[in-house]
Amino acid sequence: MTEEPARERILTAAEELFAEAGFDATPTSRIAERAGVPKGLVHYYFTRKPDLLEALVERLPEECIPTEQVVVAGDVGESLHRLVDVLDRTLERSATLSHLLWREADTHPAVLDALQARFGRIVGQIRAVIAAALPAGGHPDIESAAHLLALAVSYRHSTARHAESAGLRRELDFIAAALT
Repeated sequence: MTEEPARERILTAAEELFAEAGFDATPTSRIAERAGVPKGLVHYYFTRKPDLLEALVERLPEECIPTEQVVVAGDVGESLHRLVDVLDRTLERSATLSHLLWREADTHPAVLDALQARFGRIVGQIRAVIAAALPAGGHPDIESAAHLLALAVSYRHSTARHAESAGLRRELDFIAAALT
């Protein structure tokens, strides 16, 4: 079995330690120790400590779900349920990382920008599913519905480490009924 490359070990250690103690309370020497590398190697790969956060943002899943995999033509509710199920499975693989990055977004503009771009991708994904699932002739406010659902999904995932999150069945049914 081959050992994970040093850069990846550093990122894994940083993610774990930032989640445990926070970004500001985690010295690079502790990251190096956890990763099993010399401190200088941390600075070789990541010139500044905030560069570690930016690299962690790149580890977030892209949430690119082909619309045809979830859309049931004419059934907005079922299509949204399917989409949220796939998003949940995708995003739960990064629950700790998501929580950590949301916490650090207030003080690190690059992290905030990346999370806002991620939110925009989720809105776009939801918008596409709603548009593809709507029966012909419907002209509801797809944009508002996509934003509301993206907010609910994002909120659940940003707080997932703290509580058992309830499903969005009621909210999805409400949005589907409002659109149709």
